[in-house]
Amino acid sequence: MAAADLLARADVVIIDHIARETLLERFAREDVTVIDAGTTSLSHGDHGRRLTHAGLAKLVVKAAQETSGGLVVRLLDGDPTMFAGLAEEALACHRAEIAFDIVPGVSAVNAVPAYAGIPLTTGASHAVHVCHGPEAVSATIAEDEAATIVFLGTPDVLGASLARLIELGRGGETPVALTENGTVVRQHTIVTTLDQIAEELPATTFPALAVVGPTVGLRSELSWFETKSLFGWDVLVPRTKEQSESVRARLAAHGATATVVPTISVEPPRTPHQMDKAIRGLVTGRYEWVGFTSVNAVKAVREKLEECGLDARAFAGLKIAAVGGVTADSLRAWGIEPDLTPSGEQSAKGLLDVWPPYDDVLDPIDRVLLPRADIATDTLVAGLQEMGWEVDDVTAYRTVRAAPPPAAIREAIKTGAFDAVLFTSSSTVRNLVGIAGKPHVSTVIACIGPATAKTAEEHGLRVDVLAPEASAVALVDALADHGAGLAAAARAAGEEVRRPSMRRSPGRRRPKRSSSEAR
Repeated sequence: MAAADLLARADVVIIDHIARETLLERFAREDVTVIDAGTTSLSHGDHGRRLTHAGLAKLVVKAAQETSGGLVVRLLDGDPTMFAGLAEEALACHRAEIAFDIVPGVSAVNAVPAYAGIPLTTGASHAVHVCHGPEAVSATIAEDEAATIVFLGTPDVLGASLARLIELGRGGETPVALTENGTVVRQHTIVTTLDQIAEELPATTFPALAVVGPTVGLRSELSWFETKSLFGWDVLVPRTKEQSESVRARLAAHGATATVVPTISVEPPRTPHQMDKAIRGLVTGRYEWVGFTSVNAVKAVREKLEECGLDARAFAGLKIAAVGGVTADSLRAWGIEPDLTPSGEQSAKGLLDVWPPYDDVLDPIDRVLLPRADIATDTLVAGLQEMGWEVDDVTAYRTVRAAPPPAAIREAIKTGAFDAVLFTSSSTVRNLVGIAGKPHVSTVIACIGPATAKTAEEHGLRVDVLAPEASAVALVDALADHGAGLAAAARAAGEEVRRPSMRRSPGRRRPKRSSSEAR
């Protein structure tokens, strides 16, 4: 939490050669200055080569001196107190009279084996040795067959260290687990033996870590990360950054990463007249109900009220309806508890199912305010009118098509580099296809509801996953179930479990034909 707080306040962040852009995207300000210490060279040395510890120390001091009172965060991988150059950099700051704090991280020695499903000790093992380089391997360590040994370093260093272990008498049949890119969704672990490990090292990428000892055998039962149903999947999420946080977190829980591509831009109405009139009616008692059909509608009304010097107290005496859980949560964050939410399907239809009809005896006012998007459907308005309510359908915000994503993302969409795409509305389908083209035939298409699925099919896409309820979290869970089904089918057929992007072939996705068309 301390690290997250520092990243959120940082003016400059210096990252290692193992870049952590996802951490910066999640925690840092958008205007933060990022210095990649893996590619940056000082003007007077180390050009074209990775900086030494001394060079890194100079870089940190230089950044702190040039920031002039701002906050510089030096983001190190793993535990900064182990093999990370902390001493050199901190001493350089001390000599330059630059104040610093140290926030210790979780060491790779503990974290990576845990993510690989390998405990470092059990009741039968009594010691853990940590080695960085063959010179750290002693006869005492090699002969202690009940101990767990953790090796850190580049593949070359790991190879020399493991070879040294055999030279000092450790048996070739001793189990070894080799993990690369530990604790992120690119993690890959192989289990082999000391006499076979040399065959695997040439293809291993840094950062890597090896665990040697009897606890390696527990991985077959305790592997929890690499066995997640969407492990390693890269999922395209056509939503704004603000709307995608819950989806991103849910995907991460299933082992996937999210690539967020905004397909719409939310803008104010062309003229403020309608909203100004609605806000006056809201505070003067014109309405019995206010119905919110999206987070954007809540945001638009809140901003308009604050512009007028008002706050949530303006809703005193009003009844509030929310179309679903996410919209309800955004109201609660504002201090407003909605009176009505759907008990079933979270949609306009679901809200209509629970909305009470107008009663001229019990309801003192017969009017409902619906602040919505300019392209909203008429389902809710028509349904409320049928129940006797008068409806002020007000444009609170406009949705316009966003600019096309970068060329690399457009190419990834068309060529099938994404494993799946999540469509949370019909507009996300239309806009993604409009700004980036159709997803590749290999990409799994997941839709939040029947209307969205119909739009996807109209655009020539085959829908693979349909959420059981209209919520983004339910959509991600349905995709996870689909991924688990694909993996189970592959294992049943004796095949390697492969992500959809690994099975791609040329061609465009086409909708399934009906049985009559097939005939």
